[in-house]
Amino acid sequence: MTDALAKARRVVVKVGSSLLVDADRGTLRAAWLDALVDDIAALRKDGKEVLVVSSGAIALGRRILGLKAKSLRLEESQAAAAAGQIRLSAAWQDALARHDLKTAQLLLTLGDTESRRHYLNARETVHTLLRLGVVPVVNENDTVATAEIRFGDNDRLAARVSQMISADCLILLSDIDGLYSADPGIDPQATFFPVVERITPQIEAMAGVSRSGLGRGGMVTKLVAAKIAVGAGCAMVIANGKIAHPVQAIRRPGARCTWFLAETTPAASRKQWIAGHLNPQGALSVDAGAVKALRQGRSLLPAGVTAVEGRFQRGDPVRVLDPAGAEIAVGLSAYADEDARRIIGHKSGDIAEILGYGGRDEMIHRDDLVLR
Repeated sequence: MTDALAKARRVVVKVGSSLLVDADRGTLRAAWLDALVDDIAALRKDGKEVLVVSSGAIALGRRILGLKAKSLRLEESQAAAAAGQIRLSAAWQDALARHDLKTAQLLLTLGDTESRRHYLNARETVHTLLRLGVVPVVNENDTVATAEIRFGDNDRLAARVSQMISADCLILLSDIDGLYSADPGIDPQATFFPVVERITPQIEAMAGVSRSGLGRGGMVTKLVAAKIAVGAGCAMVIANGKIAHPVQAIRRPGARCTWFLAETTPAASRKQWIAGHLNPQGALSVDAGAVKALRQGRSLLPAGVTAVEGRFQRGDPVRVLDPAGAEIAVGLSAYADEDARRIIGHKSGDIAEILGYGGRDEMIHRDDLVLR
């Protein structure tokens, strides 16, 4: 299963609070973080894009603000997150800088991955950062989240982010080395599962709850994350993060961890979603040249569009019609209908002058288009 990571082009690494923060002192485990960043740098040298989902802001902020109660009130958790996020971001920036790697911080809630406008903005931001060689560090926006702070978890957020950016592999670093039939801390005879081909009700029944004093997740949340990830064509692995160089350990043949297999690729999964789960909001008529380009696997450019029908927003599904009016494809429009009408028939280089801002070169990118 190390092939899943070896072949991955885009990797998401999720780090939990119990790994990043010393539970007794409430301080950052700097040496462990440096070792993990060494692993991230090795992935980058192998040509992989890497995004990190990191917990730890509340755990660090508790100590900064002197909040010693075992259970914090909501407003105290939000205050701790606000104070701790600065420390957390600086730690990642300093650690990555040792390898001349740049980083950027993104604060998201699960709602941001469900709102179409927020989703599109976040996706384009991450894609741009990755294209520029940056290692984005994502954390839940605990300073404004309410239900998420009480019940949320970064396992699920990491899976949603993996889905959003079409990642090939999600690594969940945990205080346990994989999936067992029961909690191995309670039942020493628990069976270990190195590979899960399908998440059945029997598999879900094996999940327990978190025994960590810092993290909010458990095996239940990891299985929820696995269902989201593999459904998006992203393989997922649960691995022991307590050791130094945890990602390096996963890459060794025979590594002890649990892999959840994806039945398809991120691109194929996205195409299936576009083809089968969307109700087109409008239509774009195209010329013969555009039809030929689309058949060759290219994107739809504004120059090839002859007419726009309907009302739709950026990211909405639209039909693509050939000169005879027959539907030849469906895809997600990069422009709302009003802007689309203004740029049809024009070259991509003219878009900024026409609209007053620099949008995408494509009306529909080939990754967002399915031929009929």
